[in-house]
Amino acid sequence: MASNPLNGTWRLLSWENRSVEDGQISYPLGEDASGYIMYNPDGYMFVAIMSPYRLKFAGGDLLSGTPEEEAQAEETFLSYCGRYDFQGDKVIHHIELSSFPNWAGVDQERLVELKGNRVTLSTHPILMQGKQQTAHLIWERV
Repeated sequence: MASNPLNGTWRLLSWENRSVEDGQISYPLGEDASGYIMYNPDGYMFVAIMSPYRLKFAGGDLLSGTPEEEAQAEETFLSYCGRYDFQGDKVIHHIELSSFPNWAGVDQERLVELKGNRVTLSTHPILMQGKQQTAHLIWERV
């Protein structure tokens, strides 16, 4: 994978979802969500994205937030990791661990568009917020 142009660390510039039904655009973690995606030459990847408006747990206990605090934390953060295969115009993420339990052990395909020091990763339609949408994430090389 030495010639793989995805190798390295990328910072999130934007994440927008587009409704398949009517084209409506939404920003699931806000227009100013932040995150990183890393593709390593050893064939592993990692991604973490969060809303900048996450609230701290009042008690400061890593493993004991209130149900409301835990729900808010889960709704404002997405992360997963595993092996990946770069195939030119697409990359397959072989997800091993995920903050969204349904993705653990699942392959997720992303369409790849490289332009200079930016890459756009897009999904095929998937169910998000009760409707079929495509996600479009723009990343800039760090």
